[in-house]
Amino acid sequence: MNKTLTFLNQIIEENTTIVLGLSGGPDSICLFHMLVTIKKKKKIKIICAHVNHNVRQESEKEEKFVKKICEQNNCLFEMIKLNIDTKNNFESKARKERYNFFNKIANKYHAEYLMTAHHGDDLMETILMHITRGSNLKGYAGFRKITTYPRFKLIRPLIHMSKEEVLSYCRENSLEYCVDKSNESDTYTRNRYRKYIIPFLKKEYKNIHQKYLKFSERLEEIEEYLEKNTEIALTKVCDFDKVNLRELNKCDLLMKRRVIEYILKEEYQDDILQINEKHIDSILHMCEIKKPNMVLFLPLKKKIVKEYNVLYFCNKENKPSKEYILEDFVKISDTEIIKKLEDTNIEKSNFILRLDSNEIALPLKVRTRKEKDEMAIKNLNGTKKIKDIFINEKVPKMRRDTYPIIVDNNDTILWLPGLKKSKFDKNKNEFYDIIYKYVISEEKNNEKK
Repeated sequence: MNKTLTFLNQIIEENTTIVLGLSGGPDSICLFHMLVTIKKKKKIKIICAHVNHNVRQESEKEEKFVKKICEQNNCLFEMIKLNIDTKNNFESKARKERYNFFNKIANKYHAEYLMTAHHGDDLMETILMHITRGSNLKGYAGFRKITTYPRFKLIRPLIHMSKEEVLSYCRENSLEYCVDKSNESDTYTRNRYRKYIIPFLKKEYKNIHQKYLKFSERLEEIEEYLEKNTEIALTKVCDFDKVNLRELNKCDLLMKRRVIEYILKEEYQDDILQINEKHIDSILHMCEIKKPNMVLFLPLKKKIVKEYNVLYFCNKENKPSKEYILEDFVKISDTEIIKKLEDTNIEKSNFILRLDSNEIALPLKVRTRKEKDEMAIKNLNGTKKIKDIFINEKVPKMRRDTYPIIVDNNDTILWLPGLKKSKFDKNKNEFYDIIYKYVISEEKNNEKK
């Protein structure tokens, strides 16, 4: 208790603005009273942010209670009422909505601090739950006493106190608070840890919450060191939204795992709890085996795709493009076009097609591949399957179903733009009266030439 009070007096200066998450329960009332006591000695502003979860009959009474004590102590009151389905992952969704609200209020009042009333027992519960479920090093550390955000700091001042100390403080100061009866229910995972596991550990060692705090702090120190090395690895491994598997597989297992965890966090953001240890192990296995093309399906309808030496996320199925008549210009995608030219000085390139209109059936068309597609490749006897060309040219598997194929009106394949040309392509010294150019981007096109 003394550590908490000393800490608060050290960090809170004159004219400090604090947003407090105030539920009305004993924990938040304890912290509220501490802050109000400081407010009597220093000129500070306290904004109480209350979340009405709207799932219990007592919710309305608790809201009125919190609003009343704010008025009595000359503190500003902000409130939000949630409307979340209690059947599907309610705890996670409520937490997300709660912190979104807190962040909004902290930014609204330009607060230096956002404070919540998490105490030492809460930290123990979080660590044990993460160990049981599986997590990364940061997750095993639970939560921090101080987390720095761009505009404010999130502070948990009661982290040195046990639940018993919080209740003792409330009794000694004759503080009125609300009791959430749902905390006694075994329905929620956290409640079961709170009712059965934490009391057992405290019988072994009364102040075990302090041991867990030390454990958390040591893990944070290790995490900070590894974070610096992870940032270095990411610069070598990641290219925008793709992972270079050659570079990733040069890393040791710990760093590979951390890179994957970082990428998953970036992809899932607040939904990262949907990911567990099995998902990470599966991705690591995917990176290491020699199979060139793989798809791994992940929670929330996401999938991670391996194509040769590249790994990336995909949220939607690639759909084949429509068939187009090829006249003067066709836009294949935002980065691909095929255009007709009057002339070009380029001698040889798979990005340029020259045709004699007397040898083909017009009009020309752009389509995607069909089953059993074959092409008579220039300067090669016989035909070759389009499927085999894609494999030999290492065209990503997810790309093969949308790759543009140029055919004539008889559906004879004339050109795989940028890859291969058919026997119908003419050299510059031969007769031709049709010229087409395939453009991905000027930079990529020049590289290929």
